Amino acid sequence: MLTIGEFSRLTHLSVRTLRRYHDAGLLEPATVDDTTGYRYYSPDQIPAAQVVHRLRELDVPLPDVQRILRSPDPSTRAGLVSDHLQRLESELDRTRAAVVSLRRLLQPERTPLDVELREVPATTVAAVEDDVAHDNVLDWYAGAMAELDAVVGERTGAPGGLYDNSLFEEGHGHVLLYRPTDLPRRVGRVHPVTLPAVELAVVTHVGEHHDIDVTYGRLGAWVVANTLAVAGPVRETYLVGPRDTPHPSAWRTEIGWPVFRVTSR
Repeated sequence: MLTIGEFSRLTHLSVRTLRRYHDAGLLEPATVDDTTGYRYYSPDQIPAAQVVHRLRELDVPLPDVQRILRSPDPSTRAGLVSDHLQRLESELDRTRAAVVSLRRLLQPERTPLDVELREVPATTVAAVEDDVAHDNVLDWYAGAMAELDAVVGERTGAPGGLYDNSLFEEGHGHVLLYRPTDLPRRVGRVHPVTLPAVELAVVTHVGEHHDIDVTYGRLGAWVVANTLAVAGPVRETYLVGPRDTPHPSAWRTEIGWPVFRVTSR
C-alpha cells in the first residue's frame, strides 16, 4: 500500500487534490485507517488517478467524470468522453472566431465598403415564416430551409431571409425564409408570399456569420452617413453558403438594408 504522500508523488497530484477527489467520490483510497484516518492507495489506482486528472483538466463536470469511471462498458465511456470533446471543440471554435473578430475591430478598416443601391421588384416566393427568439434563429433556419428544399426541389436561385427590427431590438421577432420559384406551392409550413418592391443598400459579407454584426455595423454607418432613412425588415441573400461548399472562406451573404434617399450629399 502507498501513503497519500507517496501516491501524490507518483501521480503528480497534490495531497489536497487527492482528498478532494476522495470527498467527491471520484477516487476513493484502497483503505482508510479507522484510527488515524490516514488514506492508503494501491499501485493499481495510479492509472485511474491519471484518468481523473486528465478529465478534470478538460473541464469535464464532476457528475460526468463519475459516470465515465463507473461505466463498465468501454464504448459508453468513450462516447461520454467524445461528447465532451466535441463541446470543447465547439467552444474553441467560438473563441477563435471571437478573437479574429476582435482583432478585425481593433484594426483600422482599410478596405472601403462596397455598397450598392439596388431597386428590387416585387417577387413571389416559397416561404416559411414565424415569430422566433433571436437565440433560436439558427435552429429555426435549419428546419425551415430543410422544408423549403423538400418542397421547392431543384435550385431556382439563392435563398434569402427577412428579419424584423424587433428581432435585434427586443430579442424576438418575425423571420421569413424563402426560396425563389416560379410556382410556389402550399405544403406544410411552406406557402407563397409576395415580397414587396423595395430599394436596398446592399453589401456582401464574406465568410462565416460569427462576425456578420461587424458588416451590419459598417453598413449601418454608411446608411447614416449617406442620409438614407431605414424602412422595413433587413434582407439577407445567401449567395454561397454551407449548402454549396464546406469551405467558410467561400461563403457570401448579401445584406440588404431597406432605404429611401432623403437628400443627396
